[in-house]
Formats: sequence, C-alpha cells, structure tokens
Amino acid sequence: MDYKKSGAPKNAKNTPHHQEHNAKGSAKNPYGKADPKAALLARMKAAAEKNKD
Repeated sequence: MDYKKSGAPKNAKNTPHHQEHNAKGSAKNPYGKADPKAALLARMKAAAEKNKD
C-alpha cells in the first residue's frame, strides 16, 4: 500500500492559515492610505494622559 498518497493534501508553504481582518488592500486598510502622523501622536498623547491618572 502506498501510504504517501493517502490522507489530506499538504498546504502550500509560506501561506497564512487565516485571513487577517485588517489585511493590506482590504476595505478596512486600503493600499496607499497611511494614517497622518498628527493623528498618531494625538492618540499616543491621549493614551499617555489616560494611563497617567
């Protein structure tokens, strides 16, 4: 009996097991759209203020 041919086929190498919810090119994270640095700094400052209290 050829045991090599039995069972499920192997997955391709270097492929993800699942889809990310915010993958590049999806509706939530389209290509070419980067968050402005000012918005990032504002979020970081707000988080620092919240944790300071």
